[in-house]
Order: sequence, then structure tokens, then C-alpha cells
Amino acid sequence: MCRWLAYSGSPILIQEALYEGPNSLVGQSLHSHLGAEPTNGDGFGVGWYGAPDTPGVFRSTEPAWNDSNLRELAGHISSPLFFTHIRAAIGSAVQQTNCHPFRHGRWLFMHNGYINGFATIKRDLVLAVDPSLYPEIRGQADTELLFFLALTLGLEDDPAAAVERAIGLVEAVAAHHGVPNPFQGTIATTDGETIWAFRYSSEKNSRSLFYTTDVPTLRTLYPTRQLFQEVSDNARLIVSEPLGDVAGVWNEVPESTYGIVGPDRAEIRPFEPKAPTTPVPVRA
Repeated sequence: MCRWLAYSGSPILIQEALYEGPNSLVGQSLHSHLGAEPTNGDGFGVGWYGAPDTPGVFRSTEPAWNDSNLRELAGHISSPLFFTHIRAAIGSAVQQTNCHPFRHGRWLFMHNGYINGFATIKRDLVLAVDPSLYPEIRGQADTELLFFLALTLGLEDDPAAAVERAIGLVEAVAAHHGVPNPFQGTIATTDGETIWAFRYSSEKNSRSLFYTTDVPTLRTLYPTRQLFQEVSDNARLIVSEPLGDVAGVWNEVPESTYGIVGPDRAEIRPFEPKAPTTPVPVRA
């Protein structure tokens, strides 16, 4: 499995999320506590928003703990919204095009988990991708294909509904082929203003996902902690596992739910995949 982090709020240096804290994301690349395995060394990626309309993306197959370019960039890039991801490969090659996050226009997408029986159902899922989007698929990862299915099914208009339909399609095609428990994982996607984060698995036993308590509450709990005084009231972190153990900071995202985080909103809603109503090409 993988580990990931999403941040939204006042601009901060990316290194504050990647390297600081007793269980920083780079620390998790070597010693994850809640992952399926402790080491996530099959590459990493960072996607961030700044002045241009589209996000910047830096991806590498180096282990995150061993990449001096990552440390250099993270210490000089300040952003109000960024994604970071460390990878433990399952079924696809350790190569740059398989590293998260994936980008299309203003959108970023990343995932911790897998599509079960991917080799069996991949062809049918690929045929469901809109032909105009298909040339943009560069790698082999199930996450990238899931992203382009969500784009095909309306991600840019209604992200939550599109992810519901994309996972619903995966489950429907898997059922056609007799593949059990086809989807596992947590997902984050963003348009640069709002983050949508999902926790769901077909067997209702999803990978871990946490979010931070609102900053005004944390200031009340810890009035002397400088970090809580420096970040904006609407600052939030969403993570695969907590970056530290300070009481009251971290909250687990419930099973089969998704969260919406933006400048003026933070809410959690139930999540239930629904197969799209349009015909899906499948093999006989």
C-alpha cells in the first residue's frame, strides 16, 4: 500500500508536512505504523498549486527518504494546497508514470489501495474511458485508470458523483467476471480550490484515513503551540496516518464516507458507489 497527505489552508512550505513531526510522511516511507507494510519506497510524488492555473507535479522513482531534490524543492515551495504521496507498488512497475498524484488540467488525483483482479477487468475498464482522454494515460497503475474513468464520468462537474460512478463501474465489471471485493482504498482529488477525500472498500474494511481538528479548537486546546497560531483558521490536513500523537488533533474518517474541504467548508457525507446508467462494454 501507499501513504498520502493533502493540505489546504494558508500557504506553508511543503517541507512542514513532509519532514516535520514524529511521524512525518517521509518518516512513514521507512516506518509506516498503519500501512499494510512499513516501507513505502517505490517512488513518490508532489503536486502543488501556485500562480499558474494548473498545478505543478514532481514525481520520482527514488525512495522519498533518499531524494535530495525532494528536500530541496520542499524547502522552497510554499503552497495553499498540495498533495504528497509515497508509493508501495502493487502489480505495476516502479516507474515515474506510475507515481501519484496524477494530473489532468487543473485536477490532481491520488489513491492508497488497489483494484482487485485488475489484470482480469482492466480491458473492459479501459474501453469505458472517453476516447478523447485515452491518449493521456501514460502508465500502468490502476489508480491512473480510475482517475480517467472518473473524468469520463463527470469529475469536473460533480466530483463525488463521478467517483461514486467510477468505483461503481469497477464493482459492476468485477461482478461480471466473478472478481470478489474489487475495490480497496482511500482517494483524494482536487481542482485547486476544494479537496474531496474518500474512504471506501467493497468489503467495508478500508485503509486508514484521518483529518485534523479545526484550527480554532486546536488554539483553544493548545494556546502556547506556535504552529496553531501561524496557520489560518481553515487549514486542514488529510492523511493516511497521523503525523504525530498530540491528543485531540487527529480524527478518523468513518468507513464508507467522503469529506469535502475548501476555504469555507469542511463536511463529511456518506459514500455509496453507483454503477453508471450508460451501457458499459464488457466481454462475453
